[in-house]
Amino acid sequence: MTNTATAIAFSEEQAMLLETAESYCRDKAQMDAVRALIETDRGFDDAVWREMGELGWLGIAIPEEFGGSGLGLSEVVAIVEPMGQRLLDSPFISTILAAQTLITGGTSGQQRQWLPRIAEGMAATVALFENNGDWDLNNVTCSAEMIGDNLLLSGEKSFVANALEAELFIVSLQYYGATSLVLVERSALSDENFDRETVMDETRRSYRVDFTGVTIPVANLLDQKLAARALRRLDLVACLLNAAESCGGTLGALQYTVDYLNTRLQFERFIGSYQALKHPTVDVLLGYDASRSLLYHAATVFETADGEAATRMAKAKANDTFAFAGDRAVQFHGAFGFTYDCDAQLYLRRALWNQTQHGDPAYQRRLLQPLLLD
Repeated sequence: MTNTATAIAFSEEQAMLLETAESYCRDKAQMDAVRALIETDRGFDDAVWREMGELGWLGIAIPEEFGGSGLGLSEVVAIVEPMGQRLLDSPFISTILAAQTLITGGTSGQQRQWLPRIAEGMAATVALFENNGDWDLNNVTCSAEMIGDNLLLSGEKSFVANALEAELFIVSLQYYGATSLVLVERSALSDENFDRETVMDETRRSYRVDFTGVTIPVANLLDQKLAARALRRLDLVACLLNAAESCGGTLGALQYTVDYLNTRLQFERFIGSYQALKHPTVDVLLGYDASRSLLYHAATVFETADGEAATRMAKAKANDTFAFAGDRAVQFHGAFGFTYDCDAQLYLRRALWNQTQHGDPAYQRRLLQPLLLD
């Protein structure tokens, strides 16, 4: 690895965005509101989503020529982290992933058509995974064949986030022996194409989408020469934002636990004074500090040769720490912690869900081995 391995940069823009996002998420995502949204079909607040667009958050990492701010993923990380802390859900991450894929692998015409709309607040998503459960984005059976000037799609995708709200889908498939990416507009799909999945994190909305029989123009193919690069970068961007959300979630779970430890009395002592609870809580704090350091290091070097290794380290560590923090939060609340009314449940469910997205810690470390040891 190069000498950038020790670099962690935190710009004024990041600091401003982090402060703004922390204040905004604290105001908009009180736990009562988070729980109320679980009972809704969409799972997020439409007004909050519109405000994110008005704040310019969706265009932060989109070039200025397409209506964005021309900043980078480091600034996006500073927004996603407070969202994770407050368990605020929206199509934000899925839309960022779609935008970044267009920037990396889209044609100039596709970029001009869609990136300005995303910057203004249009929801989009990516459809990458299938029933085989493989995190390798090249192992797909969904396919397309050319019929005249159109492509006829076949196959299903699983774990498609915020599918009902998305106006644009970026779908991975096999096209004449190569893994490719295509754009599918919402208008090409009907309600029958969507089947909501039951997932562990009830604050999230995930769908199985059947693309069989869907016809799209051949022009909806992303640049074939850039497909492999776009897929690789898409995976890494997803891992980076997952790590950011997991770091925020760890802090949320830690704060929730510490508040309880400092108010719950047992034998006329606050339970936080007992070493059996104090020491694991410190372990969570140390894990959080380590995870956050790896996160902002990864954000700093993301576009360099060290980016992949740094990002995979950040995701593995953040996922492990978040799961540990959620587990301790449940345990330390005693019998109440095992009931659905305890908010520790929501943090643990989010932590376990985040582990399964784009590769769990063991998978990330397996990919890290050749990057670090060869």
